[in-house]
Amino acid sequence: MIFNYNNKDYEVVVVRKNNKNTYIRIKDGKVYITTNYFTSNGAIKKILSNNYKSISKMLEKTLNKEENKNLFFLFGKKYDIIYSGDDTINIVSDVIYVRDDKVFNKWLNNYIRTTYSNHLKYWYDRFEEAIPIPNLKIRKMKTRWGVCNTKNHNVTLNLELYRYDIECLDYVIVHELSHFIEANHSKNFWDVVSKYCPNYKEIRKKLRD
Repeated sequence: MIFNYNNKDYEVVVVRKNNKNTYIRIKDGKVYITTNYFTSNGAIKKILSNNYKSISKMLEKTLNKEENKNLFFLFGKKYDIIYSGDDTINIVSDVIYVRDDKVFNKWLNNYIRTTYSNHLKYWYDRFEEAIPIPNLKIRKMKTRWGVCNTKNHNVTLNLELYRYDIECLDYVIVHELSHFIEANHSKNFWDVVSKYCPNYKEIRKKLRD
């Protein structure tokens, strides 16, 4: 059985079980239909026809993921990763040539830490208010882009910020440094943020999206 989408045929794999309902999913470039033992081929063809738009969207989403699996976003710029035999990282235009994931991840971690550290120092030097020298921490966080600990002077930045434009990193740094002046999110706090990052509202929207 075949499902045609965008002038291309996709194999339909029927998995029969003791199910009450019928489920459709895409896996390995095939359309899988899990259904009851007694569902006829005619009924399956009707299911495919009635759900043509939904299946097409599922295929499109899967194809986009497959197409972009080697794409990598670094501070807002899109790169294509190509694995080569070289021991060193080579970046040519929008292509990153690297031997393997181990070499790439080591390079990426160093690049992120260097970039975060340089930008943290940049903004610290520009604050006119008296604030302590921040200690940089980097880790993945599910609900926050940054954290400021006013007691031990730690500024923790979310590792995933590297996927966004560099202005997003700068905003989060300004946000956290401003907490050394105002611990809460009062009007005074946002006045400080606005002083160093006037377009912070637009950047916050990007981070929410």
